[in-house]
Amino acid sequence: MVETQNYQAIIKVVGVGGGGVNAVNRMIDSELKGVEFIAINTDAQALIMSDADVKLDIGREITRGLGAGADPTIGRKAAEDHEDQIRESIEGADMVFVTAGEGGGTGTGGAPVVARLARELGALTIGVVTRPFNFEGSRRMNQAENGIKALREEVDTLIVIPNERLLAISDPNISVTEAFIEADKVLLQGVQGITELITTPGEVNVDFNDVKSVMQGAGTALMGIGTATGDDRALRATEQAVSSPLLETSINGAQGVLLQFQGGSDLSIMEVSRAAEMMREAVHPDANIIFGLVTNPAFGDEVRVTVIAAGFDEEDEGDLAVQPPARRSAPAAAPAPAVTTSQPRTTGIHRADKPVTRPVPVVPEPKPRPRPEPVAPSIPPRTATSEVPAYVDETATSTSPVLEVPRVIGVDDDSTDLDLPDFLL
Repeated sequence: MVETQNYQAIIKVVGVGGGGVNAVNRMIDSELKGVEFIAINTDAQALIMSDADVKLDIGREITRGLGAGADPTIGRKAAEDHEDQIRESIEGADMVFVTAGEGGGTGTGGAPVVARLARELGALTIGVVTRPFNFEGSRRMNQAENGIKALREEVDTLIVIPNERLLAISDPNISVTEAFIEADKVLLQGVQGITELITTPGEVNVDFNDVKSVMQGAGTALMGIGTATGDDRALRATEQAVSSPLLETSINGAQGVLLQFQGGSDLSIMEVSRAAEMMREAVHPDANIIFGLVTNPAFGDEVRVTVIAAGFDEEDEGDLAVQPPARRSAPAAAPAPAVTTSQPRTTGIHRADKPVTRPVPVVPEPKPRPRPEPVAPSIPPRTATSEVPAYVDETATSTSPVLEVPRVIGVDDDSTDLDLPDFLL
């Protein structure tokens, strides 16, 4: 008889750089269970203050332990120089979270290196990072965008927390220190919302492969958090999570969703069912929705809902692919009030306006612009010049074109007598 062994998924959280290590410290303080914490930094002083299970100082040689100076190239080089130690620290993990504050040096440059090594080892790799506050400056923001782009190439799923949007759900008088603490808390909730689905027994259990089915190769993911009390609390908390300021776009079209409910012992399955139905209506009809339910008397009447929606990238690329043809055909398909395809107007509009009202030519050679039809002159032309065609005097300053009749050479303005040579008389 073969003895079965219970296997628990090995989950490791790697904080890279100052922001990542701070987030790891916050998770440790919150007593997040079932995970191993690793702190990686080029700043030796920051590592000393960390309570992580494993600490890697990757800045000894390149920065003498003094940090990367907000230079991502130094952060990347430091991580690449210590790939063997990083690989050893994450080896054996089923799931690796890579967390960092984008925009700095070590986290921005080093996080993609850590993520690449984790995937090479076969771990489900999830990036959870923050985008800087606006007050941190454009240089840091630009570095963050480049770092996010690089990290997206190396992870299965990437969750980006926009710090600036935290201000919409925070006290307007919040201090700078408190703002960064709130950012760390959101990183905690992102990691916690996923790990507790796997590690915490509940009324509705979710295993590692359930989570893997949603997040493996999912690309960019969105995270929303909602809380509510009283009547319809689960439904209202879910609606709040779906419309959370942390979501930079709608979850419509998401192919995979992780939905976690946390509440007191009186949280009913009917409440959860109604909220889950609302979620099904909000995402792709064929979306894979994995939800878990954990009850804890400490929540009292409060219900907390964490939504992580993924699987947007493929659809977004399809939309971009069809966009250019739509732009090219728009002028012919959608007539505008100022566009005409009939005969040229003769209402006195100057011909310089004509190119705006004409459709795009379809003939190989351009046609000459039509001139406005001549208006009859106010003074009848003389008999002697009736066959001479009129022309528009474009030097006139009046609002309407003034027509003149060219004089015939040899005609005197004051008399109709002709001055003929003697031999013709």
